Amino acid sequence: MASLGLSDALTLVQTIAIIATLIMTLYFSRQQMRSLAVDMETRVLNDLDEKIHRLIEIFIDSPQMIKIMYNVPADLSPELALSYYVQFICSHIYHMRQRKILSDNEWAGWLQWMKNAFQYGTIEKFWKEKEMESWFDPSFREFVNKELIGPHAQN
Repeated sequence: MASLGLSDALTLVQTIAIIATLIMTLYFSRQQMRSLAVDMETRVLNDLDEKIHRLIEIFIDSPQMIKIMYNVPADLSPELALSYYVQFICSHIYHMRQRKILSDNEWAGWLQWMKNAFQYGTIEKFWKEKEMESWFDPSFREFVNKELIGPHAQN
C-alpha cells in the first residue's frame, strides 16, 4: 500500500474543500432562486391587487359603474362596492397566509378581523344575497363558508 506524502494529503484536502464549497454554493444558489421566484410572484400578485384596488375605488365612487362587470339589480349602493372591497381585502389576506407571508401572530389578528367583519357587519348578507362568492376562487369561497360564516351561523 502506498503511503501519502504531505503534498498528496494537502492536495486531497484541497480537492475535498473545493467540492464542499461547490456543493454549498449550489445549495445556497437554489435557495436564493426559490426565494427570488416567490418574490417575483408576490410582486406580480401585488401589481394585480393594486389594479383591482383602483377599480374598486372607482366602483365605490360610482356604484353604477359596477354594471360594466356585473349586471346587478337596481339596488346598487356604495355599500355593495365597499362590501366587495372588504371581501377582496379578506381574500388578499387569506392568500398571503397561504403563501406563508403572514406569521402565525399576524394571521391570528387578521383572522379575527375577518370573522368580526362577517359576523357583526353586513358583509355576510352581501356574500349570500348578492352571490358575491362567485367573484372569488374556490379555495377562498370554502374558507369563507367554513371559517368566517360557518362558526357563528351554527350558534
